[in-house]
Amino acid sequence: MPALDALVHALGPRGFDLAPRPGLFLFARPHLGLGGWRDLAGWQPWRHHAAAWERDGRALAAAPAGRHPLVLALPGKSRDETLAAFAAAHDALAPGGILLAAIANDAGAARFEKQLAAAAGNIASIQKNKCRAFLARLESPWDADTLAAWRALAEPAPVPGTAFLTRPGVFSAGRIDPGSALLAEHLPSPLAGRVADLGAGWGFLGHAVLTKCPRVTSLDLFEADARALDLARTNLEGVAGGRATGFHWHDVSDGMPRRGAWDAVVMNPPFHEGRQTDISLGEAFIAAAADALRPGGTLLMVANRRLPYEAVITRLGMRPETRHQDAVYKILAARR
Repeated sequence: MPALDALVHALGPRGFDLAPRPGLFLFARPHLGLGGWRDLAGWQPWRHHAAAWERDGRALAAAPAGRHPLVLALPGKSRDETLAAFAAAHDALAPGGILLAAIANDAGAARFEKQLAAAAGNIASIQKNKCRAFLARLESPWDADTLAAWRALAEPAPVPGTAFLTRPGVFSAGRIDPGSALLAEHLPSPLAGRVADLGAGWGFLGHAVLTKCPRVTSLDLFEADARALDLARTNLEGVAGGRATGFHWHDVSDGMPRRGAWDAVVMNPPFHEGRQTDISLGEAFIAAAADALRPGGTLLMVANRRLPYEAVITRLGMRPETRHQDAVYKILAARR
């Protein structure tokens, strides 16, 4: 990851030449160049990156909290998520502490450097791997109004016209994904028994299952982004009607924790890795769904029409059926 390489480079003698010290790493990811920095705790909402951090023998922080002499940050892709990360980094700094962040140039690094400088005062920066790494110190108070505005960006906010809450950085932040909306519209009311929602996001599709399908007896939501899963817990409050509802911080592309445990699987699988289409993500979700279903169980999924998932479903011994399609999306069903 170029931004991670730039961040590690900035720590070293050709960067800002910082001596190893205790600290907090926001959106932490392991790197060979951090071998001497063993006293870093990592906060990471994405399950696969969190697992990699723990496999490297490092501590995982439950929240970006505490007061640290050093905070490293690899902010996300969106403007609001990045600015909220700057506020969280500031709030986790001890007096005199250092914030070091790295962002790709094509993700707006120059703009974010200026915004951080406006809040923190003079900052130093270097360029590496088409990224910028910039360093700010908490030697005097940062601009209070700017920090308050950035903190507010991290707070859950309603999707316009609905009671659903989202927040920057999660999938479909601030709107209902049109693919999920199409699948929710065409959920069959006879859907029954134990249901799993793979890649559940902030809970829109799970909410539709619980409200439209009275014969569903339990719902398990699997989501790799802990922030989205927390929102799903809130968004599904009061709709289960006594039915068991499970929330699982889990990366579906690694497979499912139980085989043959569900009567139905619903999903809107991801098909992007960064900015690139990557159908292997959807293929992994389909394989996980097939493994999770009991014999005779049903898969219901929505996908972009151009993605060739029918062949994957067929290879796994199921027969795909197109239940509905429009100019952009298709709804596929298959029986285990």
